[in-house]
Amino acid sequence: MSFIIAIIIGAIAGWLAGLIVKGGGFGILGNIVVGIVGGLIGRILDGPLPLFDGSDGPLGAIFLSTVGAVVLLFIVNLFTKGATKA
Repeated sequence: MSFIIAIIIGAIAGWLAGLIVKGGGFGILGNIVVGIVGGLIGRILDGPLPLFDGSDGPLGAIFLSTVGAVVLLFIVNLFTKGATKA
């Protein structure tokens, strides 16, 4: 059951990150991947920058995953824009 919840949270976080970062969304599978990887990045960032105490439930997980996904998309955009200029 937690796997399905992780996919749903990943999809929501990836979709939100696509809205926040220029470029708009990557389809359902792309959003899920971006959101899940964003969740991992969000948990890493949550160590040195305590954003949540871990008991915030699904909304906290969506927020952390979205923050991580935005960071991921920002980094990807840096590399893809740099590659097109070369």
